[in-house]
Amino acid sequence: MVAPLEGVRVVEVANWMAAPGAAALMADMGADVVKVEPLSGDAMRGATRQPEVPEGQEPIDAAFQMDNRGKRSIAVALNEAQGADLVRRMAARADVFLCNLLPGRQARFGLDAPALHALNPRLVHATLTGYGPGGPDAARPGYDLTAFFGRGAVLDAMSEPANSAPPRLRPAQGDHTAALALFSGVLAALRVVEATGEGQVVDVSLLGAAAWTMSSDLSATLIDGVRPTPQGRVARPHALHGGFRCADGRWILLFMPEPRWWAPFCEAVGHPEWVDDERFAGWADRARNMPELTRLMDEAFATRPLEEWCATFDERGFIWGPASTVSEFAADEQAAADGLFPEIGDASGRRFRTVRAPLRLQGGDVGPRGPAPAIGEHTEAVLTELGVGGDELAALARDGVVGLPAG
Repeated sequence: MVAPLEGVRVVEVANWMAAPGAAALMADMGADVVKVEPLSGDAMRGATRQPEVPEGQEPIDAAFQMDNRGKRSIAVALNEAQGADLVRRMAARADVFLCNLLPGRQARFGLDAPALHALNPRLVHATLTGYGPGGPDAARPGYDLTAFFGRGAVLDAMSEPANSAPPRLRPAQGDHTAALALFSGVLAALRVVEATGEGQVVDVSLLGAAAWTMSSDLSATLIDGVRPTPQGRVARPHALHGGFRCADGRWILLFMPEPRWWAPFCEAVGHPEWVDDERFAGWADRARNMPELTRLMDEAFATRPLEEWCATFDERGFIWGPASTVSEFAADEQAAADGLFPEIGDASGRRFRTVRAPLRLQGGDVGPRGPAPAIGEHTEAVLTELGVGGDELAALARDGVVGLPAG
């Protein structure tokens, strides 16, 4: 097995989830990723729900482990001139500089693309922002809730009609979508550097990731300017596209493009008479009478539990899926068989499951290389590689320029 990015050196100056998530994917592929953190650590540390562990054990910071596994950590005060200079020296030896600093802060610390390309003409300089490098909001901070879900109209498309409150969102969905875009952009840029010898600049924004995510709706609205109408269950255009509550309270989700599925479906749910009912005879008839049809379908699904409907639908080759809970997904037999949840260990030797990168390569060694680092765990080792050690390292630590791990 070959690690696809073995030998690629990455310097990450980023926090939270989006940009670190892209660097975690690179680490999974064998890249040497050095995470530059402030002396207090990435703000993401300990910021999400900590899994329940036996009393007396240290918590497992699962979300931080997810986006920072396999990296090395160096704690540096960027606001100190010597600290910013250390990061520039690291970038001068790197293949990729990946960050989520806004353009003004990049320039202030001498970490913008022109400054770093002057030191390393072959560098891939990759930036993740909320709103992109140009325009009036280039300097506006953005997170997945505000830039991706909000400004990017994802929330609007997910909301029910009648001015209902927008749905509550789970963490990092926009971040990890943008992370995949940043990851692919860096890979493409490395290929260009290989072909031309010239450094590259990669820009990815949460807003741009939202546009790509929303492109099915957005591509039409870009032409006609019309807002897609939010659709509730009784206003959907296709009868066999949606969710239905079963007798045990569980939901089953259907996606079966009509018309060929309609007659088999009616037979399967015990209502073959619907096929000849003039209200439901054709696609347009069903769409026009969707409130009544939804009521009848709800009554039918409420007669049997999910497990029975699943067996019935599988016998007929229907396209369905359960509305799983997160705990059910974590125990999903198919997910386990596909290796989606590999084990890693933390610094104390505890083993726990995490989430695999959403891709695999035949013959490619892709997977977690180890746990996320402690704050500044590798400061001494990384600075030694730069030729900084001994009294100089001690002075930098004493002056608050770098941080060394406790003990």
